[in-house]
Amino acid sequence: MYAAWLPISGNRSAVGGNGRAYSLSTTMKIYLDIDGVILKKDLTIPDYGKEFISFLVTNHDCYWLSTHCKGGNNNALNHLSKSYPQSTLEQFKMIKHTNWIDLKTEAIDLSSDFIWLEDYPFEAEKIVLKQANKMDSLITIDLNRENELKSVQKKVEMVTIK
Repeated sequence: MYAAWLPISGNRSAVGGNGRAYSLSTTMKIYLDIDGVILKKDLTIPDYGKEFISFLVTNHDCYWLSTHCKGGNNNALNHLSKSYPQSTLEQFKMIKHTNWIDLKTEAIDLSSDFIWLEDYPFEAEKIVLKQANKMDSLITIDLNRENELKSVQKKVEMVTIK
């Protein structure tokens, strides 16, 4: 799921067909899962993975939202170092870690504009997003789809209008 525009309350906005104001910002908070999003289940890099990371960290305010950054631990770089080259690991250092215990939504700033890239959101997390009117901020990733990360990058670009 994604929206071409995300709801906001700021002054750089446009009004969508539903009468709500939407952001025209080019920088967005991106909450990023690791396994199943930028790393395949077999611990290999998905097609377009390195380019996708470069796009995200160059253009957006990125945050890890992964079990590798749960409960105050940040093991993301260690986990990714087994698969990604050093140049991409340097880019990963630009991604901020989050802290959550039960649901990943605990770490999301629901009062802000954001995109959450996740392969398998829990139903309880979807309920939190629905209650905050933020379901359109979730983009569900399926690395089994051809050109998935290229497609997701286009969705992110649409949301953040350049």
